[in-house]
Amino acid sequence: MGTVRTDEFRKDAVRIALTSGLSRRQVADDLGVGMSTLNKWVTTHREADVVSPDDREFARENERLRRENRILKEERDILEKATQFFASQKP
Repeated sequence: MGTVRTDEFRKDAVRIALTSGLSRRQVADDLGVGMSTLNKWVTTHREADVVSPDDREFARENERLRRENRILKEERDILEKATQFFASQKP
């Protein structure tokens, strides 16, 4: 017999999926629900007041910062490789 999820659980899952910055796959795995189930909940509850305007803004800012962080890490890795390359060159 499957687990019965309360409406509160579903709304919390939607809030986490929309604001945590985690992938939907990670949220679904962490909560022990299927991807299709989580996606259905998001579709059903997206328009409800599950996520406050402040939470939405924080989620957007969080995503922007994650992208920026990823780009900076990539740039750092390129610079480290270039430094190693030039350090290994003999004059």
